[in-house]
Amino acid sequence: MNIQKPSIPKGTRDFGPDKMIRRSYIFDTIRSVFQKYGFLPIETPAIENLAVLSGKYGDEGDKLIFKILNSGDFLAESTPESFNNYKSLTPKIAEKALRYDLTVPFARYVVMNRNEINFPFKRYQIQPVWRADRPQKGRYREFYQCDADVVGTNSLICEAEIVMMINEVLTKLGLKDFTIKINNRKILTGITEIIGKKGAETQLCVAIDKLDKIGFDGVIKELKENDFSDGNIEKLLPIINLNGNTSEKLNKLKELYSTNTTLNTGVAEVEQILKYLDGLKSENNNLEFDLTLARGLSYYTGAIFEVKTNETEMGSICGGGRYDNLTGVFGLPDTSGVGISFGVDRIYDVLETLDRFPTSNLNSTKVLICGFDEACLQYGLSILSRLRKESINAEIYPDAAKMKKQMSYADGKKIAYVIIIGSEELLSGKLTFKNMLNGEQVRLTSDEIIARIKNQ
Repeated sequence: MNIQKPSIPKGTRDFGPDKMIRRSYIFDTIRSVFQKYGFLPIETPAIENLAVLSGKYGDEGDKLIFKILNSGDFLAESTPESFNNYKSLTPKIAEKALRYDLTVPFARYVVMNRNEINFPFKRYQIQPVWRADRPQKGRYREFYQCDADVVGTNSLICEAEIVMMINEVLTKLGLKDFTIKINNRKILTGITEIIGKKGAETQLCVAIDKLDKIGFDGVIKELKENDFSDGNIEKLLPIINLNGNTSEKLNKLKELYSTNTTLNTGVAEVEQILKYLDGLKSENNNLEFDLTLARGLSYYTGAIFEVKTNETEMGSICGGGRYDNLTGVFGLPDTSGVGISFGVDRIYDVLETLDRFPTSNLNSTKVLICGFDEACLQYGLSILSRLRKESINAEIYPDAAKMKKQMSYADGKKIAYVIIIGSEELLSGKLTFKNMLNGEQVRLTSDEIIARIKNQ
């Protein structure tokens, strides 16, 4: 009988202990900063009603939503003609879907719980999301997002604090050279008005958002496919090719397009964020105003952010922005929000490539107790209990196996210290204490061992 070897779907991964310890290090670092800035945790279901998700991410995003087939004979009411249009067929065969991101479910949560929420509401959420994307390095079908959002306030102090959080998280994780790019959707909307394509904000943002992948020629080609004329594009290129630092580019926009209210509102918002950052004593050395930053998601309406590391080739490791109308589609208008999302999987790949994971976090067990026989193991249990009461991560090798095998186990798990208990140790009360990192071996009492570990 041939047994088929098991496998997992493309774009998903198993995580063994070593990887989980490293991922937990990233999660814990991000969580600690979120809590420091006053954000509270929530969770939402992995499954959402498809109607909640559809239409929130633009046409391209909607195509990447993982739909869940209805139970039973879901094709009973379908006609042959309905198979010609997936948009009309989808509701008949799938009413639910896996969440695409954490922001839309959060907006749904806010609307459903608005009477119990104190506004402004600051929440963070660390959960997996799913996208029917083509798997590649740094892009998976199942991945975690770490989101922090504020809803119920228009204050741009929130945007300034987001920049501060990004800086603190990535610096704590050991990243030394990264760029926080900022733009404003109002500026992009103003650009469409200036070039004569008012109302085509979505097409412009979707095309520009692909600039890093397909280059200017590819962007121009896509714009033409979306009915942007040569005249429209001719007016567009000088704007998105503005040179200079952040202040210089903002001033040039104001000088060149002083009559466009929409664009100037966006410029003023960026300038106000920079002013608040000065008040927060932020150096802003890694903050860059980028007119080509668009963020493809259609719900953004104000400031938008994207973060890239300059130390290795990788896409965006963090992104977000302000959205004014997201809760409105669920029946709660005039509730502005702004948020940021850290891409844990990409951050992991960056830290691994750069060898930036701290070695102290590679293993959770600090001490292993080894015994030569059953009596030694019985004695070791009392030592184990004492170590754990002192908040020292410890375990006991459960079998009286050969010492070589027990030492190999400690080596394999990169355990720093081993306590060896034999007949001599039982009689004297002094235990053999071995430092697995430098090979040093001494005889100490349990009190002396605990003191030495705590002083390391």
